[in-house]
Amino acid sequence: MVKIATWNVNSVRQRTEHLQRWLDDLKPDIVLLQEIKSMEETFPRTEIEDKGYNVEISGQKTFNGVAILSKFPIEIEHRALPGDPSDEQARYIEGFTGGVRVASIYLPNGNPVDDPAKYDYKLAWMERLHKHAKSLLEYEEAFVLGGDYNVIPEDDDCYAPDNWRDDALFLPQTKSAFRKILYLGLTDAFRALHSEGGRYTYWDYRAGAWNKDNGIRIDHLLLSPQAADRLEACEVDRIPRGWEKPSDHTPIWCDLSDEPRTP
Repeated sequence: MVKIATWNVNSVRQRTEHLQRWLDDLKPDIVLLQEIKSMEETFPRTEIEDKGYNVEISGQKTFNGVAILSKFPIEIEHRALPGDPSDEQARYIEGFTGGVRVASIYLPNGNPVDDPAKYDYKLAWMERLHKHAKSLLEYEEAFVLGGDYNVIPEDDDCYAPDNWRDDALFLPQTKSAFRKILYLGLTDAFRALHSEGGRYTYWDYRAGAWNKDNGIRIDHLLLSPQAADRLEACEVDRIPRGWEKPSDHTPIWCDLSDEPRTP
């Protein structure tokens, strides 16, 4: 069994103690981090390695940044999403570890939608991800594309859908682009095992959103068919969101068995 988790930590340097505490509590085998807001030289590598994890990052000062932590050796394949060599934002890292190909994804937010530099960039990034995921499927191997997708897939994934209709995370074009990726044959790990609504991964810092449970589900683990055949569990870990000075996101994790499930 391998436990794979994703978490937008919202500044790894500010929340190193949170990360260490969570690693001790959940004991994931592989962790995909987003919005680390750190370069290689400022990442708390020693603290994480002391917990038994190998570390690979694609960093960016102050903004963005993604990482893979793993109890297994990591063989990096990409430190940027293929398809646009001019894109300098650190939003993607992909590699092999623990017998699985994994990618940590920090998909663009896209707001405000009337700014082409924001929303057009988001849609173009999603199209690049679609093309890359399609190419990965040709290998017929287990992979997990996990991270902060900045996409609310359905009304059930949002506490007040009408409040989000004009937001880049919930526009029809955004949801359509997300479905296009799923329709390649990928599985939303959480939704495959949970049909209920009201299960969120993000709560705004404002207006008491956490205490009111006014959240949205925007952090996702998308599985190739080979990984989906091994899916045993997937849960949102709400606990870190309730800690003092938390990230506005909380982790989500899945368990993959060592062998495909018997039909």
